[in-house]
Amino acid sequence: MTIHKDMAEGRWFELSLIEQLANIGADVERAIRWKHKGNEEYSLGAFERALELIYLTVEDPKNRGRLREVLRTREALIDYFLFDNVYNITAEQWQNYFYQFNYAAAVSKGR
Repeated sequence: MTIHKDMAEGRWFELSLIEQLANIGADVERAIRWKHKGNEEYSLGAFERALELIYLTVEDPKNRGRLREVLRTREALIDYFLFDNVYNITAEQWQNYFYQFNYAAAVSKGR
């Protein structure tokens, strides 16, 4: 199932890696918020959207040489949301990690 239809049809590949990670971070942020509110269904939905964007990022040819961090991020997010969080990453750490991409994307756009 494709959630981000317009992104999957090619628009995603027009974004820089920083913009891609900022967008992934927005869905991760939503997943964290819903998790803290106790709504597992909405949290899982937001996480699935983030995961789909990660897979699109991995498929993007321009990112071919820079996938190590993206793949490790995917692994740690899956562990955080679906398994035992063996990496002991906190919600605040995820928010701080993705905030830097949001900031960099905004700066690159002159905001």
